[in-house]
Amino acid sequence: MAEGAEQKHEKKPVNWRQFYELVRQTKPPVWIMVIAITLSIVETAIGLVIPLFTQQIVDGMASGAVNSSFLLLFLGLFVLQAVGTGVSLYLLTYIGEHIVRGLRTRLWQKIIRLPIPYFDGQETGETVSRITNDTSIIKGLITRHLVSAVTGVLSMGGAVIILLYLDWQMTLVMLTAVPIMLFIILPIGRRMYRISKRLQTEMASFTAVLSTVLSEIRLVKTYNAEEHESTRGGSRIQELFRYGLKEARLMAILNPLISLAMMVMLVFIIGYGGVRVASGALTAGELVAFILYLFLIIVPVSQFSSFFAELQKAMGATERLQELLHEPGEGQQGKQGKPGVKAHVTFKDVVFSYKPEEKVLKGVSFTIPTNQVTAIVGPSGAGKTTLFSLIERFYELDAGTILYGDTAIHELDLHEWRRKIGYVSQDSPLMSGTIRDNLSYGLGFTPSDEELLVSAATAYAKDFIEELPQGLDTAVGERGIRLSGGQKQRIAIARAVLRDPEILMLDEATASLDSESEQHVQKALQTLMQGRTTLVIAHRLSTVMNANAIIVMENGKETGIGTHEELYRSHELYKKLADHQMKLSAG
Repeated sequence: MAEGAEQKHEKKPVNWRQFYELVRQTKPPVWIMVIAITLSIVETAIGLVIPLFTQQIVDGMASGAVNSSFLLLFLGLFVLQAVGTGVSLYLLTYIGEHIVRGLRTRLWQKIIRLPIPYFDGQETGETVSRITNDTSIIKGLITRHLVSAVTGVLSMGGAVIILLYLDWQMTLVMLTAVPIMLFIILPIGRRMYRISKRLQTEMASFTAVLSTVLSEIRLVKTYNAEEHESTRGGSRIQELFRYGLKEARLMAILNPLISLAMMVMLVFIIGYGGVRVASGALTAGELVAFILYLFLIIVPVSQFSSFFAELQKAMGATERLQELLHEPGEGQQGKQGKPGVKAHVTFKDVVFSYKPEEKVLKGVSFTIPTNQVTAIVGPSGAGKTTLFSLIERFYELDAGTILYGDTAIHELDLHEWRRKIGYVSQDSPLMSGTIRDNLSYGLGFTPSDEELLVSAATAYAKDFIEELPQGLDTAVGERGIRLSGGQKQRIAIARAVLRDPEILMLDEATASLDSESEQHVQKALQTLMQGRTTLVIAHRLSTVMNANAIIVMENGKETGIGTHEELYRSHELYKKLADHQMKLSAG
C-alpha cells in the first residue's frame, strides 16, 4: 500500500512561478519586505567585512600596534549587525504572518463558496489540513529559510571573491568540494520532495479521522466503537511515524555528509594555511581571516539541507493549495428577479444522478403552485430529498430544467434565489453559539430583541427561551447539543420566520419528535406556511393529507399527482402507504 501511495506522488518540477503567484496574490507589504531584505544584505555585508577587520587586529597584535579607535569601530560593527539581525527577523516574521493571513483568507473565502459536490467527495479533515498545515509550511519557508538562503548565497559569493583575493590557490582547492556537495544534495532533495508530499497527505488523513470522530463522539460511545476508532487513528499515526522516520533518515544522511565535507575542508585549510604562514606566503591575520570566511561559507551550506527540505515541503503545499484554489466555485451572478413578484416552480423532464451510472431522478415533471402546500411522498430512495437539493441549486442537472415562472433557476442570481427559500429539515442544524446567533444566522442584518422574540413566539419557542438563564444569549453548544430536538426544531422555524421566505421547504420536520414537541412544531409550521409556496416531505399521513396537492415519487419518477382523496382512490402505492400509516396511528 505504501509503495503504491508513493507512486502517486512521483516527482514533479518545482514550480517557482506557482509559489510566487500564490505569495504575490496575498499582497505582502512591499516596503517592509524591501527594508527587511536591505537589512539582511547590510547584515551580510558587515559579516563579510568583519574578517578583514580581524585580520588587521591580529596582524597589529603580532606587531604590537593595535589602534583603539579601530577596536571601537570593530565592536560597533558587531552591535550594528546584531540590531540589523533582530529588526530584519521581526520584519520577516511580520511578512510571513501577513502572507499566511492572506492565504488563509483566500482559502476560506474559496472554501465557503465551493459547491456541495466538492464536500460530498472530500473529507473535512483534508480541507482543514490545507488551510492550517499547508499555509504554515509556506510561512515557515518565508520567515525562517527563504531570505536566509538568499543572504547565504550572497555571503558565500562575497566570501569566495575575498578568499580568491587573499589566496587564490587555497580557494580553488576549497571550491572542489562544491560539486561533491551538489552530488549529495540534489538526489536526496528529489527523494525528500516525494516523502514530504506524502507526509502532508498522511497528516491530512489523520486530521480527517480526528474531525470525524470528535464531531460524532456520541455515536462512537453509543456503539462501543472506541477500539475501532483507536485502531483507525493508530494506523494513521503509524503512517505519520513511518514517513517521519523516512524524512529523518534522509536528513541523517544529508547533514552528516555535509558536515563531514565541511570538516575535512576546514582541517585541510588550517593545515595547509599553517604551512603557508610558516613559509611567509600568508600572515597569521590572513589565515585567521581565511578561516572566518570559510565559516561564512560553511554555515550557509550546512543550512541548505534544511532549506532544501523545507523548500520541497513548500512546493508540495503550494501544489495542494493551488488545487483547492482552482476548484470551480458556484456560479453567483445571473438575472435579477422582479421584486415582490411570486411565481410557480416547475420541474420539466429533470434527470439527475450523483454518480453517472446511478440515475436518481429519471425525467421528473411537475409544478409547485404559488401560495399552496404541495406534499411529496414515496418510499425511501425515491428521490424526495434530492428534489429539495436541486431546488436549492446544490447540484447541476444532468438534463431537463427547473423553472421559476418562465426562467430557469440556474439563470437567476444564486444569492437572490436562495434568499427566497426557507428550509427546515428533520434534524435542523444549529451553529455553535447563542440562540440569538442562530436566529439571526445569515440574515444580512441584525434584528432587534423584539423581532427575535416575535419570530420565536410565532414558532412557539418564546416561552422556553425566556425560561433559560441567559435567554437569547444562552449558548446552544456544538450542533445545538444543549437543546432538545423539539427546541432545536422551533429555533429553526423561528429562523425561517425571520428570513421570511417566499418558498418554504419542510423535510420530515416532525419525524423525530415526541408527541408533545410535535404538537408545538406542527402549530409553528402551520403559522409559517400561511401565504407561502410550501413543499413538504413527510411520511406521516396527518402532515400531508390536507395539502393542496400530493406528488407520489417511485424509483426516481413521479407516478401520481392529486389530492389525498384522489390518490387514495386511484394510486395503489399511495393507498398502501396511507393504510400503513392508519394502522400505525390506530396501534
